[in-house]
Amino acid sequence: MTFPALQPTSRSFTPGDWPVKRYSAQSGAEVSILYGTQRTNAKLSLGYSNVSDSSAQLFLDDYVAQYGTLRTFTLPSAVRTGWSGSSSSIDAPVGTAWRYEKEPEVSSVRPGRSSVTVNLVAVI
Repeated sequence: MTFPALQPTSRSFTPGDWPVKRYSAQSGAEVSILYGTQRTNAKLSLGYSNVSDSSAQLFLDDYVAQYGTLRTFTLPSAVRTGWSGSSSSIDAPVGTAWRYEKEPEVSSVRPGRSSVTVNLVAVI
């Protein structure tokens, strides 16, 4: 099973930060140590409004196939469709996979139509 190749109607991306540990002295001096060369904890929230129930089912099926939040996967290019900037700007560092942060949320809009929200986290 692969992540559904549908264009989202909304997208929220948080790029994450580099792994840094900060130490503060009583005097107020601060020392920061960088523990890696890539950003971590990037998050992506995708909204799919008013899709068919069969399309909503694709997300639920994929969630089950990935054993919930356990397995990682790559995202299809359709996820970035509609973004006019560089696609790498709304993605995790190269070589990073994604996993579900939590289960997809499905809301019934009317009979046969649903809205789905999917929250993902990047994993190096």
